Amino acid sequence: MQPELVLASGSPRRRELLGFFGVPFSVHPSDVSEEVPGNPTPGELVEILAAKKALAVAHTRTSALVIGSDTIVALNGEILGKPVDEADAVRTLERMQGQAHQVYSGIALVEVSDGHVTRRLIDHRVTRVHMRNMTRGEIEWYIRTGEPMDKAGAYGLQGIGSIWVERVEGCYTNVVGMSLPLLQDMLKRFDYPVFQQKGSPEDKE
Repeated sequence: MQPELVLASGSPRRRELLGFFGVPFSVHPSDVSEEVPGNPTPGELVEILAAKKALAVAHTRTSALVIGSDTIVALNGEILGKPVDEADAVRTLERMQGQAHQVYSGIALVEVSDGHVTRRLIDHRVTRVHMRNMTRGEIEWYIRTGEPMDKAGAYGLQGIGSIWVERVEGCYTNVVGMSLPLLQDMLKRFDYPVFQQKGSPEDKE
């Protein structure tokens, strides 16, 4: 019998992405600090945070396969978080327009059996996104839509922000919040069957 599949994230985008596999899963958002000591690279950081999220939920389960994920945006090696206010969003978009930036998404799978962590697997992918030039008026209009304010890098590829995305090099779903090709490969390494069941989060909630 396969263990319960648990998504350790409250992100609607990750929930939708995981639903594409057609397997039942439950959603249990993790509540962990995103403070990480030292000076990790963007790739190291998303792996650390994905693992922290997955382990936090795994320790509440007796038997489960927990998925943790984290996504960050970096421009010339500098990590760009969510804007703190509209002025910060303007500054971020002014820097990113006409440039290429990187989106890092980490995934951690943690298997729990009899209340103990038995296996874990952590990896990440990087996608390069090229932005078109934006006028100041376009930036201000976009910010007034509200879309940039809850997103790292102050834009949403799957929304209005796609207007200014020139091209994407690499995995599209990695930018949305979780690389599905990477997740599929990781689930296969855990011998977890995908595309063989029908289900949705509602089956577990």
